[in-house]
Amino acid sequence: MYIVILAGGGGTRLWPLSTPERPKPFLPLLGPESLLEGTVRRLLGGSTPGGSAVSGSGLELREADITVVAARRYAPLVRACLPRVAVLEEPTGRNTAAAIALATVALDRPDDEVMVVLPADQVIADEPQFRRVLRAAEQGIAREAFGIVDPLATLGIEVSRPATEYGYLLPAERTVGAASSAGPVIEGLRAYPLRAFEEKPSRERALVLCGAPGVAWNAGIFLWRRRAIRAALAAFAPDILDAVGQAHAAGPIEATYQTIRATSIDYAVLEPAAAAGRVVMGAMNVGWSDLGSWTALLEALGVAGSGRVVQADEEAQAGPNDLVVRRVDGRLVHSVGPCRILSPSPSALLASARPAEAIVASLLQRVAQQEMRS
Repeated sequence: MYIVILAGGGGTRLWPLSTPERPKPFLPLLGPESLLEGTVRRLLGGSTPGGSAVSGSGLELREADITVVAARRYAPLVRACLPRVAVLEEPTGRNTAAAIALATVALDRPDDEVMVVLPADQVIADEPQFRRVLRAAEQGIAREAFGIVDPLATLGIEVSRPATEYGYLLPAERTVGAASSAGPVIEGLRAYPLRAFEEKPSRERALVLCGAPGVAWNAGIFLWRRRAIRAALAAFAPDILDAVGQAHAAGPIEATYQTIRATSIDYAVLEPAAAAGRVVMGAMNVGWSDLGSWTALLEALGVAGSGRVVQADEEAQAGPNDLVVRRVDGRLVHSVGPCRILSPSPSALLASARPAEAIVASLLQRVAQQEMRS
């Protein structure tokens, strides 16, 4: 098994914490480590800085088994926090299909070895269980499942509420080793053939999906043999695979890379592969969050309330129990309501968060200190 971490995305829903110069994966949102550092530490299971995973961690990974794919402008940030982890540079971000195609072509690993693809900016509360689930998925569904040899596997999150901010994975009815829709659980992982993906739903549709057996939130976590993803790219996105392959073979890839179709791996490969019966899924419960909004970040910090980004030149009103986060001369500051919000740059309105002002202030201080060190 080897790991490909995708460190892309602008984190626009966390403005003004996140910036184009330092997007969400590189921010210390929940503690002193960045989300990217936490992703690597979680995989290694508490390994020593230069060594293998701790025995019993569920995975046997070394830092040499991990590669971070990032746009060239962010490569120095990756190397600064993870000096012993390889960085695969894209001249510019072209979404996840191109990034995964580049990793498939550029990383010299055996064709039958399982590649795990993870986002860089998620958090997991139950890390030991997450490692056990990855190992179970690598051994149980990424090599062969439901009579499919070399399937494409995706891991989703067990649905706990009718969320409208996530996409959904819709399973077929039969499960591993069982005829019913309530199949066995292997290390906390319930596996299904994947019937379809569904984009972020309406509230009404989310209520329906929340009660459907086996439905999971799409977490963007994938496992597949190298030869399986290469074959799938060749079948469903040959333009991307060919362009990436030609760019990589030619040496400097800037000019060619700019012309590659920018699309997600879901649209380019997984949706048509699911229609062709080539995708399987697992649903897990590991205390997952993508910290995809101010509301999710506040929840992870133990702060009651909700938050949203107030765009540049958008007018809003903060109440007496609200906090406002903005940048003044490039520095992060916060203020308390009531006040009118109208700024030439994005701000964050944190409703009902004033009782946790000290926690928010500590968050801003962590991010500001990191910015000053770089």
